[in-house]
Amino acid sequence: MIERKRYLDKLISFIDKPVIKVITGIRRCGKSTLLKQIIQLLENRKVAIEQIIHINMELMEFDGLKNYKDLYTYIQERQTNSGVTYYVFIDEVQEVEDWEKAINSLLAEGKSDIYISGSNAKLLSSELATLLSGRYIEFKMYSLVFSEFLAFYQIKSLNYTIEQQFNRFLKLGGFPGLHHMELDDTVIRQYLQSIYNSVLLKDIIVRNSIRDAAMLDVIGKYLIDNSGKITSAKSISDFMKSQKRKVSVDTVLNYIRFSCDALLFEKVERFDLKGKRLLETYEKYYMSDIGLRFATLGYTPESISAQLENIVYLELKSRDYTITIGKFDDLEIDFIASKGSEKLYIQVCTQLNNDKVIEREYRSLEMVKDSFPKYVLSLDNGFETSSNGIKWMNLIDFLLADVW
Repeated sequence: MIERKRYLDKLISFIDKPVIKVITGIRRCGKSTLLKQIIQLLENRKVAIEQIIHINMELMEFDGLKNYKDLYTYIQERQTNSGVTYYVFIDEVQEVEDWEKAINSLLAEGKSDIYISGSNAKLLSSELATLLSGRYIEFKMYSLVFSEFLAFYQIKSLNYTIEQQFNRFLKLGGFPGLHHMELDDTVIRQYLQSIYNSVLLKDIIVRNSIRDAAMLDVIGKYLIDNSGKITSAKSISDFMKSQKRKVSVDTVLNYIRFSCDALLFEKVERFDLKGKRLLETYEKYYMSDIGLRFATLGYTPESISAQLENIVYLELKSRDYTITIGKFDDLEIDFIASKGSEKLYIQVCTQLNNDKVIEREYRSLEMVKDSFPKYVLSLDNGFETSSNGIKWMNLIDFLLADVW
């Protein structure tokens, strides 16, 4: 197994700490493998196999664990030695009804070091989850960023340049399971479609009792096609009407919310730099993996600009930055990325190939008068334009840099 070091290092520091470790992320982003890597690390530390309780709710073996009582009984029956710590791992915990009650009791008893994963952003926002308030730490996991993509494909890719590898990443995305597939577009697209359909069915349609699955699919594809563009529920409703399909604004809002809960998309709010406030309308949505476009709509060169923006967004999120979109009068900054006392302003484009494009990309950053780093990222090579402290950087180099 190839290590997802960004996430593994964070989790390692919390081993044997009296908090529940919660890993959230879209299905097939690597949560199960991450749990296995923690288990492997414990075994390397000579933790007895009897002290490790691993439950994967996607396996038929655990189909009988329907509710919190079943879960609690299963774990308690295996905690037979009162003098040791038991390491409890539960994959896709949201499949167990009222799971929080069992986890809360196990934590209170003090015999368990607990790790759980789930494919729903609302995993810890239910009323029952208030039982765990202040006693858990959440780790948000994403599919592979480009540096990880290179590590996963290094054996198959000895004859490819970095640029060729990036073009593959731009098209296929970063679901870790891809590295088990033949490098054939038809095979990979079928695999990506199966992930998309699984999320729609298991995490949205079934969980929210949706009747109009076809409309949900259409709205999902609309968000994919408009990733990184200002979007509103009304604009989607109006578009559907233009296509002779009637859907209310409220229904669109619900379907978008359900899709974000299932971690298919992430909503990013806009921040008014002049008024110093978050704006409540016209947000943007980004895909949780850029391969979703190839899965649903196919890949076309015309989509490259949106794909690049989505890639940078996921890179920033994987490094624990909080993201907003900057607005200054009629100008826009693609990303304001904040982490602690750090802040970055970032513009993303395909190429700075004429004066009009250069002026457009630099002008919005020039309006920001603070001293935080400001970057323009593009796929150009050897572009040397700097202006008022704004730094140009090759986008691929930016993705592969340890620090900026």
